[in-house]
Amino acid sequence: MSINFDKALGIHEQALQVRDKRNEVLATNIANADTPGYKAQDIDFKAVLSQSAASGNSMQLAMRTTNSGHMQGMGAATDGLPMDLQYRVPTQPSEDGNTVDTHLEQAEFADNAMRYQATLSFLSSRFSGMKSVLQGGR
Repeated sequence: MSINFDKALGIHEQALQVRDKRNEVLATNIANADTPGYKAQDIDFKAVLSQSAASGNSMQLAMRTTNSGHMQGMGAATDGLPMDLQYRVPTQPSEDGNTVDTHLEQAEFADNAMRYQATLSFLSSRFSGMKSVLQGGR
């Protein structure tokens, strides 16, 4: 009997990849908080996973706009995951054209990092369970 990791891990593998990419995007926003004209970007995590679940194919993750105020972002393919970045709608844009709200970005980064760790913990317990079954329940 073979082990099907797609069935065993479910959507969590894709979730981990999307969270990793989102951490990169949020870190880039924070790093460019003082760059004139920099436009903050983000990934709509829910939309990406919803589209992945609907398509049934983990390699067809792509972004879509969920609000008429969203702008089409640049395509970014990471680890076989084509995702469009969306520009964040600024609440208080600065005079130099920068749209990064440092406090918001830091809060989003912390939340995403915590959820990334939770997904890792879940996957770790899944692998421990599979290992236990393969070893005969020792």
